[in-house]
Amino acid sequence: MSLPPERASELKQIIHNHLLKMDIHGKIREVLAETVRNDQGPTHRSLSEADFLRALQCRGIIDDVMKDLHFTQEAPTDAETRSPPKSATHFVDKDTTQLKKFNIDPSRRCLYLQILGGKAFLEHLQEPEPLPGQVCSTFTLYLHFRNQRFRSKPVPCACEPNLEEGFLLEIHQDGIGEGSKMADATTMLSICDPIHLVLVKTDTSSETALVSSYFLDWRTVLSSPSGKTCFAVELMGVGSECKVPAGVLTVSLELFPPLTETLSTDIISTQQSLERQRTAEKERLFLVYAKQWWREFLEIRPSHQSKMVKIFAQDENGINRPVCSYVRVLRAGRLLESPRQAARFVSLLAHEKAPVVGGGGGKQEQWCTLMAFLCRGKGDCEDHATLLCSLLLGFGLDAYVCVGTKAKGVPHTWVLTRGTDGSITFWESLTAHRYLHQAVDPDAPPLAPQPKLLYPYRTVGCVFNHQTFLANCQPSDAVELCVFDFQNQSRWKAMSEEALKSVCAPGSTSSLPPLPPLCAPSLDPAASSNQLELEMRYLVSEHRKDLELATVWDDHLSYLLSSALSAYELERCTGVSCGNEEFQDAVRRAVPDGHTFKGFPIHFLHRSARRAFATCLRSPFCQEIVCCRGDHVRLAVRVRVFMYPENACAVWVMFACKYRSVL
Repeated sequence: MSLPPERASELKQIIHNHLLKMDIHGKIREVLAETVRNDQGPTHRSLSEADFLRALQCRGIIDDVMKDLHFTQEAPTDAETRSPPKSATHFVDKDTTQLKKFNIDPSRRCLYLQILGGKAFLEHLQEPEPLPGQVCSTFTLYLHFRNQRFRSKPVPCACEPNLEEGFLLEIHQDGIGEGSKMADATTMLSICDPIHLVLVKTDTSSETALVSSYFLDWRTVLSSPSGKTCFAVELMGVGSECKVPAGVLTVSLELFPPLTETLSTDIISTQQSLERQRTAEKERLFLVYAKQWWREFLEIRPSHQSKMVKIFAQDENGINRPVCSYVRVLRAGRLLESPRQAARFVSLLAHEKAPVVGGGGGKQEQWCTLMAFLCRGKGDCEDHATLLCSLLLGFGLDAYVCVGTKAKGVPHTWVLTRGTDGSITFWESLTAHRYLHQAVDPDAPPLAPQPKLLYPYRTVGCVFNHQTFLANCQPSDAVELCVFDFQNQSRWKAMSEEALKSVCAPGSTSSLPPLPPLCAPSLDPAASSNQLELEMRYLVSEHRKDLELATVWDDHLSYLLSSALSAYELERCTGVSCGNEEFQDAVRRAVPDGHTFKGFPIHFLHRSARRAFATCLRSPFCQEIVCCRGDHVRLAVRVRVFMYPENACAVWVMFACKYRSVL
């Protein structure tokens, strides 16, 4: 059997690595020394190669080598049949233990990051060892580096979690394609993008919590003569616990191929120091400017002191950053098709206020970086609004985040878009609802018709996006009286775009978190729908069995419910209702004369059948269907799971029954 040269060299490398792992040289030296000693007798003769091989065979070393050396026949993957590998833009999680093997492209520089385990996660010191098959809380580590995202397998939470994973990261220059020359040490030193590590805990009820968010400067590996370095990383907590250590990860970094010439540690530390100084100076100058701008704003009208004008916000690590830096132009590629679908996606990410330890009723200040928000899968209204604004900017809209209040003075953020005709549309990021804004004229006669207010917003203090910050300096900050004419300086006081660009533009400072790409959904919607539907059928049957009721399913009626669920999701996405006539006609044909049909649709953001069923039973309408008694009762249930980026899902469930009406 002949092998191509590249496969032959790969095979040699595999065998070489295996022999090193077994410490074959040490074993050969031992056998050689023993054979020579035994041969020192009176019948001394020269030791031949055959004698030495026989000695190795007698000691079982050759058998050990062959026994441990396995070659697996792999099916050719699409990665082997296509052109040179492209940069990874998103991961695909198949939830399987089998890992694909990829050849490293020798023309591109790669960084191999290994997590060699965790320790000192003291919050889980008393955590018992999970039994086999037992559901337990888990840790998952997420990575982002230069448009590449990865995640680890979930491991049980413990004081020393078994986080052992390897991630292959490509290092390449911006704006250069696959034909670029390999990055050398000097080029890599100028790449200041950190590796963003996000650790998320998932409890037994699938609720997620952010444990830590850490930015790793990987450039220390450039000074290692072997091209490999290993060190401990102390992860800090988030929010109010950002000064408290959460745990320690052991991290190994290795460059492929290794550098021919390494850099000295002095050069690397000097570069890092220069970057920090440059960033600190830019941030200091912006702070001086922001203070001056704020003083000027207060001089316009003393009442401005109480307006919701937010220039800085704290991220999950307790770092104050200008609010404009939380918004970027984010394009979703093929993952989202329209602005309204983007709004639907953002609304499917769960809403949860930042956790607060203790009472007092005060709101914990925490705006998450986009990576932390996406990995956790839930966040506060500010996280939703900044993500939606970023996506709408990517779709070419003139979008802004509004900071203000809802009813009862509750602080809130939402999104505003301005049309080319001057129309103003509000987008509620938590629900995907859209409202057209029409200003009320306070000088109009009492009986003059005024627009009806449909939106829940009461006041607006400021608006901003990635390059604009405007404070509302109109006499009243009531939304219904506001005129959103941002060019009018007597109504809106703007910050200098140049000042904002110096600290908020991508690449302006080394402290600015890089923008991660969105990940395609990794779950199969059809398989998820079938699984959830089977679980729902089981729960309904068991519930009726407890009530001593028989359960007969009508599969045809269940299938007919699909069109209704599809129409409901389409309406949530587009705001347009369609397909209802066909569904009603199909149901009329499926329900015989003298029979009654009842249906109950409901919507969830999770895929837990038990949680969903418990919620459904709290509705008297659903209770009526599930516990239906009568003549010739037939039950139906249909589940549709609609998948969006980041595995955000819209789950629609519809229960139905038909029975003969008896007077």
